[in-house]
Parts: sequence; C-alpha cells; structure tokens
Amino acid sequence: MLSKTSKLGCYSWSLQAWDTCPGARGEDGEAVDACRFCYARRGNYLYSNVKRVRSVNLEDWKQDDWVDRMVSSIGSDLYFRWFDSGDCYHRDLALKILEVMRRTPDTNHWFPTRMHKFDKFKDVLFDMSQLHNVVVRLSSDSVTGKCLDTPMPSSVIVPISGFKTTREVDTFECKAYTREGKCGDCRACWSKEVKVISYPYHGVSKAKVIKLVKVA
Repeated sequence: MLSKTSKLGCYSWSLQAWDTCPGARGEDGEAVDACRFCYARRGNYLYSNVKRVRSVNLEDWKQDDWVDRMVSSIGSDLYFRWFDSGDCYHRDLALKILEVMRRTPDTNHWFPTRMHKFDKFKDVLFDMSQLHNVVVRLSSDSVTGKCLDTPMPSSVIVPISGFKTTREVDTFECKAYTREGKCGDCRACWSKEVKVISYPYHGVSKAKVIKLVKVA
C-alpha cells in the first residue's frame, strides 16, 4: 500500500495523479496553473510498477479492513505523508483517513490537498486539522506566489527562489532544491506553526509555466 520517495525519506500513500484530482481542474476543465506540468504525471511516475501501486490503492481503500491495515503499516513511524501524487477525491476516503490519523497519535501526518474547494470535504478537513498530530496543508493554484486567504496551513508555488508571496511574513521557502530535491531533516511541511510553504518551481517545465501565466 505504501511508497517511499527519495525526496521525503518517509512513507506515503498515493493515488494516480489527475484521475483522482478534481481540485486540479479549473472551471474550463483544464489544469489549473500549479497542475499544468505536474511532476506526478511524468518521469518515474509513468513506470508501470509505480502506476500499479496507485491503481491497487484506488480499489484497496474501499475494503472494510483498510483502516486496520493502514494503522498497522504506519506503525510507530514518526512522519507520514498522504498523497505524494493524486488527492483525496472521495469523502468516504477522507473519513477513513481521519480514522487512521486518530489511531496513530504518535505519527505526524502531512495532508496536502485541493479538496478544500468542495464544501462536502470542509468538515472532514477541519476535523483532521484539530488533531495534534495532523497538518492539513491547503494547496494554492498559483505559480506566482498568490497565497490562499485561510487561517489553515497552506502552500504556494513561486517562479524562483526568493520570490515574495502575498503572505510573505507567514512564508517559509522550501529549500529542497539546494539538497538535490530532498527534504533532508527539514519537517516544515508537517509543522502547524509554518503557515505558508512556498515551493520554488524547478525542472524543464518551469519556463513554460511562467510564460503561460505571464510572469515577468
């Protein structure tokens, strides 16, 4: 059920990107700016063995014993990330994840999501955020540092390192790009005290995104 990316250094549970990402689509049905060149739709994520795990997870979470098995799999791990690809597309899945979080109080859970756009998820996300061991981090659609107007922890993409966000005083810039794309010992994304994480855009698609949104 679980995967372990070299970036994170901890286990995660994921689904196939885009197929389970209703929040990644704008009103026109096209990808929002932050998702136009999603890392989880290219590179290693296209390998059949990687896709297979996510395909299995898509059906596996519906099983009656899934919560028990997830609690057992997470065990005593200190840190866990939900959705290094995909998103919590179904309310029933969100409720099951909430139960996993409650039953693993010694594990710090990071739950990034765009499902805050949909009213039916808001109460579940709020309940998650009230747990001492959970950070629900709401994702902005912007790649130009426009942050969400929310008291909850959030994240935003910026075009380059040092780019000021609309909530600069609250922003912590991810430095994974200085460590070959790895988190290292940084755990800012799991911290309730860090209100906004900014991720400098990187990779070959960066110039395309910046051009599309007309960033100077």
